This record gives sequence, structure tokens and C-alpha cells, in this order.
Amino acid sequence: MRLPDDHRPARHWTRRWWPLLVACPLWLAPLSLTQAEAPAPRGLPALGDGGDITLGEERRLGDQIARALYRDPDYLDDPVIDGYLQAIWRPLVAAARQRGDLSPELAERFAWDILVGRDRSVNAFALPGGYLGVHLGLLATVATPDELASVLAHELSHVSQRHIARLITRQSQQAPWVIASMILGALAASAAKNVDIANAAIVGGQAVAAQSQLNFSRDMEREADRVGFGIMTEAGFDGMGFVTMFDKLQQSSRLNDDGGFPYLRSHPLTTERMADMRARVPHHGHTDAPREGAGRAPVSAAYHAMVAARARVLAETAVDRLRALAATAPSLNGPQADPAALGQRYAATLAALRLRDPALAATGLKHLRAAPPADADARQALDWLELEVLTALPSAAPPARLVSLRDSALGHDHRTSLLLGARASLGADPATRQRAAQRLQTWTTLHPRDATAWQALASLHLAQEQPVRAARAEAEARLAHRDAAGALERFKAAQQLARNRPTDHIELSILDARVREAEQLVREDLREANRR
Repeated sequence: MRLPDDHRPARHWTRRWWPLLVACPLWLAPLSLTQAEAPAPRGLPALGDGGDITLGEERRLGDQIARALYRDPDYLDDPVIDGYLQAIWRPLVAAARQRGDLSPELAERFAWDILVGRDRSVNAFALPGGYLGVHLGLLATVATPDELASVLAHELSHVSQRHIARLITRQSQQAPWVIASMILGALAASAAKNVDIANAAIVGGQAVAAQSQLNFSRDMEREADRVGFGIMTEAGFDGMGFVTMFDKLQQSSRLNDDGGFPYLRSHPLTTERMADMRARVPHHGHTDAPREGAGRAPVSAAYHAMVAARARVLAETAVDRLRALAATAPSLNGPQADPAALGQRYAATLAALRLRDPALAATGLKHLRAAPPADADARQALDWLELEVLTALPSAAPPARLVSLRDSALGHDHRTSLLLGARASLGADPATRQRAAQRLQTWTTLHPRDATAWQALASLHLAQEQPVRAARAEAEARLAHRDAAGALERFKAAQQLARNRPTDHIELSILDARVREAEQLVREDLREANRR
């Protein structure tokens, strides 16, 4: 049978980029660089400065690579998963700044975007310019939010400690844009599925001082562990998450990793790294011991269980397995105080939604609502799931319930609520669509790089029969994903539409200005391409 649109076979998001991510620890596994003025980490060895490449150059390089990943079919901006990742990521960034591990200039000039890939393998990686990548497989595998925080804090530390810049300094005979060209060339070769070309480009770049690169990389991994541990614990997460995550990776290594744990290849474990982390966690054998000075954890176990279940279902491509999972909904009617039981119910309900089965979805929602989780974040996640189900399958509950959830979502400033509320408003009355459009317009004004919000706004404008504004919002979405040429095409299309119908003078002025800005960006992209 034909799969629904969201059941298309995953093409392994970074597996196509894997020659780039694995074979070149010089560039990607260690991550990005900062300005030379960034404060040195306390009590850590000096690994060299990063003065050979500017912040602007690195950011532009990161933008180029991110642009390719944004275009990948397996790139996923799921509002619920993004909301969960931000709940972990923001405290980590705040703690890094408070500790002095992240300078104000670096925090301001880098992207700090997390890109999610629809891939079942366990992996996370970092790119130049403050971009991070996370696979659904990692979200589905980590048992606690503390384990995920340990991975993100480690990657954040690669950024804040200027590791790519330091490695480039060690290979100062190579100009930064030569390295940039090789990275982008590897991306292009991978996209063309010509792995031999990609490997050849990367191996050629690694040939110089390979052993010194390896040793340098090990130093950086240890440094990222130590800085990351300090960041995550100061952010309120349990440092035991580092130890348990290492244990998972070590067990996978012992079982002869068959490709499901690519994180092991870009971040190889050593006995020294594991021992160091264990020594930093007092009473590391007791994960339930309270942390000194700790208050409420940034993310609850129940919230984590629901999002981990969501990641498992969204990464699943086999209809038979989704059917088997959804079929468990009627039998999961016992107590769900255990987060694992809550996750099972969530997974069954979401699987029913993906299969467009209103009966099973309604059964899953009934059991979830019969014993809702205690904490507010998890209850909010349950509301989001119910809103998704009722938007796609209105027959799963009375219409009044959909209206209540939709109106509540539009009343929140949370990105996830706004996006799901806007999606639910597409089939509503004109007044509701107008309210949703106004809420999204305010959001995009404050967050102009939110491509998904711009695309949702474009859909609402189309539903309101406002094609000029819809075309402009589509252009802004492309610009947010670093596609200046595509944005320019849509801005000009909006201008053409405006000439054929009455259009507000302010809207015309905005379009004219955006066309000029997009043209400038296209010229800059061409200049950079010529430099390479």
C-alpha cells in the first residue's frame, strides 16, 4: 500500500552526509570556533588559539552547510520536539554564559540552531557557526533528559572552546576557505550519492599530520567533557547523565556497533574520559540522589518520556510496525504513574494518528486523559498531542474540544502552541484565521529566522485569500533557511501579484525593500562561490 506523506522512507538524513561527519574530525566532529577574545576555560589546558579564521567567516561557512541540510527531505522541524529541545538547550546556553564559557559576542553572532534529522541512528553533531544536529534516534534512546543534556552540553562546549579554529591553526598552511570548499564539496558529492568523491576530498584534507590531529582531537574531547559537565550541572541537570550516557555508548561499542550508533565514531570513548566523568559525580551509583543546591529539574521525566516516544514514532517508516504499535492503545488502560507507561500510551496514540485511524487515536487519548501526568509541562505536551489528533481527525472527539484546545493554544506565547494552534485554525472561521495570522505575524516579527512559522503564516494568508502576503511569507521562509535565490524569486512573485490587485502601500514598500535585500544576499553568495 502507498504510505501517507509522512511515511515516506527515511533516506538517513546524515547518512548521506556521513563521509563528511565521520571522516573529517578536523572540521565537524569537534565543531566551531569563536573570537580570540573569548575567555579561556578555568583549569583547562591551553590547546592553542583560533585566530586564523574570523567569526564572520565561520558563520558564513556554517550557513552554507546548514542551507544544504535545511533542503534535505529528512530535515524535520517538529514543533513539539523543538519545544522539548529548547527546554534543555536554553538553560545550557544561559549557564555557559553565566560561567564565562560563552562570550557575549559569540552568543550574539552565531546561529545557535538545532537541526533535527529523521534518522533512527543515535547521533548528534555540531557544525561551524553554532549549528547543531540531532537525530531522532538519539532522542528515542536517551533514558533521561539529563543524558540528552550531557550530549548537547558537550557539543556546546566544542563551540565555546573554539575547537575547529584551534585545529585550523594547527594546519595554518591551509586557508580557511580551502577547507570550506572541501566541506561543501563533500556535501555536494554526498547529495549526489557519490561517496567515492566525498571520501577522496576528505582523505586528501586529512593526509597532513594525521596522528597529531587525532591526539589533538582527543584533548578536545576531554575538554568538551569537562566544560560540558560544568555547564549542565550549573543549568540544573544531574551530572549523572554524563555517566549513564557513556555507559550506553560503551555497551553499544562492546556489542560491535553496526551503524546504529554513529556518535561513537565521531566521539570515540576512552577509559580516561569515562573515569574522569565518574570521578566528577559523587555517589555515581545512585541516580536518584538529590543534587546539591538543585531545585526543580528543567525537564521532567514524564515530559521526556512523551517526547522520546514521539521521536520513536516519527522515525518509524514501516506501516506494519506502526499498526502494531497503534493496536496496543486499547490494552494500555492501567495506571500510568510510571513515565515508561505514559510513553507507551503516547506512542500508541501518535501511531494511530499517523495511520489516520480515528478510533484507535480516540482510545489512546481516552486512556491518556484518564490519568494525566502530574507536572505542567507533560500535561501541556498531552494537550498538544490531542490538538494534533483532533486537527487531523476531528471525529475523534466532540467539536467543542477542538475549539477549546485551539483557542487555548493561540493564547500562549510558546512556539509549539502557536504553530499547532495556527495549523488547527486553517479550517476554522475567518475570525479565528485572522487571530491566528495576527499571532504569527507578531511571532515572526520577533523571530524572523523561524521558517516554519513563516510557512504557517503563508498557509493562513492563502486561506484568507491574500496571495500577496502569502507569497511574501513564503519568501521569508526561504530566506530563513538561507536560500537567498529562492527568496528573491518569491519576493518578485509577490511584487507581480501586487501589481495585478489592490495592495496596501505599506505592503508594497516592504516588498520593495525585501527584494533589494534579497538581491544583495544573492550577490554576496555569488562572490563567496567565486572565492571558493
